[in-house]
Amino acid sequence: MEDRQVAIYLGAMALGGLLGWAAPAAGPGLEHAIDPVLGPLLFVTFLQVPAADLIRSLRDGRFLSAAMTVNFVVVPLVVAVLFTFLPADQAVRVGVLLVLLCPCVDYVIVFSGLAGGDSRRLLAATPLLLVAQMLLLPGFLHLFMGPDLGNIVKAGPFPQAFLFLIVIPLALAWALQAWAARRPVGQTVSRAATTTMVPLTAVTLITVVASQVPKLDGRLGDVAAVIPVYAVFLIVMAFAGRLVARLFRLDAPASRAVVFTGATRNSLVVLPLALALALPDDLAVAAVVVVTQTLVEVIGVVAHVRLIPRLVPASDRKSVMAG
Repeated sequence: MEDRQVAIYLGAMALGGLLGWAAPAAGPGLEHAIDPVLGPLLFVTFLQVPAADLIRSLRDGRFLSAAMTVNFVVVPLVVAVLFTFLPADQAVRVGVLLVLLCPCVDYVIVFSGLAGGDSRRLLAATPLLLVAQMLLLPGFLHLFMGPDLGNIVKAGPFPQAFLFLIVIPLALAWALQAWAARRPVGQTVSRAATTTMVPLTAVTLITVVASQVPKLDGRLGDVAAVIPVYAVFLIVMAFAGRLVARLFRLDAPASRAVVFTGATRNSLVVLPLALALALPDDLAVAAVVVVTQTLVEVIGVVAHVRLIPRLVPASDRKSVMAG
């Protein structure tokens, strides 16, 4: 499965779309299933981050600074420019902001590794990126949408998401790591859990897409209007990420990882957050806008896997040092 991840994820989204179209009545039930499948996925992701690696990542100042800069300084600036090209529909704008302002913490590890990126460093930075986006997202939404959005978007879901999507999965992952370090049976359980990464991601994609397709009724034009914005974001962030990596004088594998973390977004985690915000009916399409980004992104990062090694060649560090 690991050798065929891209095909599996594309197939999972196609299957989810077909399921959502054939059985629209299942949409509400599938929405309730998103958190139960997403929690184990994040647990398995964190399980691959040893506590010692997370501590070391805090000392990896250049890489961590580059990852934070590209995601929480450069991305908001790029989004600010793209924001002017979005439809005036408030629901569409909320959805785009929710997804583009949050860096990916799951399959970015896979695609970065396929392109020769330093997935280990990126994996170690994952919990920090997830914490940072949860803390900063409410402020970003207020900045872009103004105080009027405060009457709609409440702060309550953010602490809840922090607890169920970060604290609990991370604590369970570290507890299993500690068990595996002391007992052979713990090692067996840990190894078995890590093999579920691909099927859990596929199940999450199926659930997410199938739950949102029924909401497209009558809003297909509004949602389609954001597809070019998502495509431009992927292109722009490839070059912006490379520029940030050069600024921090990173080697080629670390630079590729920075490019991928800047380009990929956290739609799978943001979607349940969007649903938890309990947006009124006229803003409910925001969740569909979030899922649409996933459809565009998975196709885009497949292209990135082939193109980023050319954009950031193995000799990139030598050219930086020479500069």
